Amino acid sequence: MKKTLVMAMISAVMLSMAGCGNNAQPAADTAETAATEAAADAAEEASTEAAEAESTEEAAEAGAADEAKSDGVMTYEEYLAADIDSEVTVETYIQAKQGWWEDNGQGVATFYTQDAEGGYFIYNMPCSEEDYNDKLTVGAKIKVTGYKAEWSGEVEIMDATYEVEDGTYVAEPLDVTDSLGSDDLEKYMNQSIAMKGLKVEASKDANGEDAAFLYNYDGSGTEGDDLYFNVSVNGATYTFTVESYLCGKDTDVYKAVENLNIGDTIDIEGFLYWYEGAQPHVTSVTVE
Repeated sequence: MKKTLVMAMISAVMLSMAGCGNNAQPAADTAETAATEAAADAAEEASTEAAEAESTEEAAEAGAADEAKSDGVMTYEEYLAADIDSEVTVETYIQAKQGWWEDNGQGVATFYTQDAEGGYFIYNMPCSEEDYNDKLTVGAKIKVTGYKAEWSGEVEIMDATYEVEDGTYVAEPLDVTDSLGSDDLEKYMNQSIAMKGLKVEASKDANGEDAAFLYNYDGSGTEGDDLYFNVSVNGATYTFTVESYLCGKDTDVYKAVENLNIGDTIDIEGFLYWYEGAQPHVTSVTVE
């Protein structure tokens, strides 16, 4: 819009120049000054908008951190301390979601959620397809009541019900590279995380050949199935996953993993899922 206004101003001045003969040089100076001032105004407006956006994001993070829990709602510390199979109630924010599907006629979906204190993995929560599409969106705040469960080390909430509440929050991925291989890593379970400087290591496919990635954990799958790939850092090797219900075959991350080569150095983002140890569900891969 500002570019259009600038051009209009310049055109008007140029027309004035054509009818003024000896006044051409002052008119040209006026046009240049007008263009410079308009460009400065546009730059100032863009800077202001960026600052406002940053302020809004910081306010959302502060709100998620400072807000008091509703009656009967657990803090993250209380949730961690709760016994397996006990009923839990938390307020949390959706960070990502797996695909909606029907289980025996009941619509369900799995959600990666987080507040300013920690992450909550909500497994197969019953919800309508309409709510899944329109209300249970990334950033949305939900109050969840269900039962704390554990499967192969992954702590999750099952048999959940939910209420959508006012508020929004999307967490920035936390760099946990230095915690890989330590007991400290588990405290970030289910959170949005980043890891950097990882080296792609060989996996063995169904024929026993080296491969940069596998379709399914044993190489028995085809395109569209989960992707598994090995990475190493600090002398230890880990298996990461692109969960197809979260990031399908048409997503950038799925295609990026299909294009990996053994020996590549990569940075990743995702969610710190746990299966017999850390096995992140990867949502972004960047080759260095």
